[in-house]
Amino acid sequence: MQQPTSTSLRAYAKINLGLQIVRKREDGYHDIETIFHRVNLFDIVEVERSDTGNISIQTTHPEIPVDKNNLCYKAANLFYSEIGQRHGLHITIDKNIPVGAGLGGGSSNAAAVLHACNILFGYPLSEQALSKIALQIGSDVPYFLQNGSAYATGRGEILEYFDLELPYWIVLVYPRIHIDTKWAYQSFTPNHTLKNINLKSLVRENILQPRIWTNALRNDFEPVVFREQPVIMRIKETLIKSGADFALMSGSGSSVFGLYQDGTYAKEIAESLSEMYDVWITPPFFLPEPILSERKADA
Repeated sequence: MQQPTSTSLRAYAKINLGLQIVRKREDGYHDIETIFHRVNLFDIVEVERSDTGNISIQTTHPEIPVDKNNLCYKAANLFYSEIGQRHGLHITIDKNIPVGAGLGGGSSNAAAVLHACNILFGYPLSEQALSKIALQIGSDVPYFLQNGSAYATGRGEILEYFDLELPYWIVLVYPRIHIDTKWAYQSFTPNHTLKNINLKSLVRENILQPRIWTNALRNDFEPVVFREQPVIMRIKETLIKSGADFALMSGSGSSVFGLYQDGTYAKEIAESLSEMYDVWITPPFFLPEPILSERKADA
């Protein structure tokens, strides 16, 4: 069977349904507990075999590096190291997911490149081997290798995938503020009065009772980020006042999302906030479709 010469994939953004920082580890990382869930916002990553022998990157975002510092470059380079071969590769990233937004855009792109490389070279690596590479790139890269939502522990790499069909409109707001994840972790101070809960059980058992989520689900980065950037807190408050049944900051920020049972409320607040911020809407029961196309040499 002829192998494709290029493939194009959708690299979706994620939100965090709760994010608890459990402890700081001896290796400097933090153990967390969270639920990753994809939303209808994606970059398009096209990966094409070339005759140059080099890895080249092109992107529509001016702030994203196109050298060895790009996570996609690292993904391709580690893939080649694992299979013991090296080929020319051109990566094009049509960027829609904002940078420093707590949406995992860079990690999603890197996972898309790993998938694409496996497709282009005849699936030489297992899912387990790809996950091992992904963790070397970043803690949440492994999540993006499979579809669905996932309950994540450890650094975020211990994953338990499960079906989570949210019956809500998701309004996602990016206030055009870049939050550095490293800074957020360094600035975090544990609140020992808060008790960690089992996020997966709470989310699944109370999926139709978002008010219970409001009382129990939290993002431990919110106090740190809200102090530094009060506008992010005000966006969350605006979503709740506009009829959101639940609202939370995603990841280490700066994006905030609201869940709405009423699509009219969701569309109205999205239109209102889009005058100042970047806003996206995900419909209820959304399911992503990752692969867009594959092209073979004679196509």
